[in-house]
Amino acid sequence: MPTPGRTTTDEVVAAARALVEAGGPDALTMQAVAAQVGVRAPSLYKRVRSREHLLGLVVDGATRELAAALDAAAAAEPDPARRIVALARALRRHAHAHPRLFGLLFAPLPAGAAPPRDALLPASAAVLRACEEMVGPARALDAARTVTAWAYGFLTMELSGAFQLGGDPADAFGFGAEAVARSIATLAA
Repeated sequence: MPTPGRTTTDEVVAAARALVEAGGPDALTMQAVAAQVGVRAPSLYKRVRSREHLLGLVVDGATRELAAALDAAAAAEPDPARRIVALARALRRHAHAHPRLFGLLFAPLPAGAAPPRDALLPASAAVLRACEEMVGPARALDAARTVTAWAYGFLTMELSGAFQLGGDPADAFGFGAEAVARSIATLAA
């Protein structure tokens, strides 16, 4: 086994993330992480305070990745209503690529596991900017919450297999994203 000094925090977090992606948050145990990085479980506490802290680092990393994906989507679309659709599609891609992490991004986490506020703000910044351009600063948060709640609800249902009536969920998602964006734009007019 490598010595604890040869195991980095990044390696510990990557192992924890792989466990969460494969089996959900219940698969994240200190023993499983230790086995992945080749140390004994007590050695992990030189890198992280607790399982909850480690889960928070996993969620923090996923939140920052999502923020980068949303920023890239936003940068490609100058029209704010079309940007909302692009942001929703970027969120959908992220959710499908990381379904278990997606659920954690919106779930209440145990004490000590919540990512810091500075990680959450960049993940919401792109949708807040687009909404502010459409409805102004006084209603931007309301509009952004509407977009986020619709997308989260749709994606949660889609990922759980709840759409049983046929049709293409990707088409339905695009329709919904456009409908939400148009509705917000109409309210702003």
